[in-house]
Amino acid sequence: MRETLGVTTVAAGGTGSDYFGSYSVVGLLAVVGVLFVAAAFGAGRLLRPVVPTPEKLMTYECGVDPVGEGWAHTQVRYYVYAFLYVIFAVDSIFLFPWATVFAAPGYGAATLVEMFIFLGFLAVGLLYAYKKGVLTWT
Repeated sequence: MRETLGVTTVAAGGTGSDYFGSYSVVGLLAVVGVLFVAAAFGAGRLLRPVVPTPEKLMTYECGVDPVGEGWAHTQVRYYVYAFLYVIFAVDSIFLFPWATVFAAPGYGAATLVEMFIFLGFLAVGLLYAYKKGVLTWT
């Protein structure tokens, strides 16, 4: 606290109780949310009818009775495309905070070098996927 021209002011950031008070509101909201979901699930469990029959316990897909084995082959390339999407989605998520730090004075050169290192790792991963032939659709 400091006094300027007879007026006492609090330094920027407020008092400690205000700081933890804002977290207590978030915590209370989280607890209320968890209790609301637990009450909804509990009410659903108490109110639903439970009549197990062989037809209800049988596995089905889209309302059709199962025929044959439950094992199906899946192309690996779909997982690879999903994995590549996740990699580049995470890349874009890291670019937004980087842009805000890059604009701050005194952090420009260091953050620029760090971002080029990060993009280099991603480029190496993309080049590896290209060399393995993952990106060609057959």
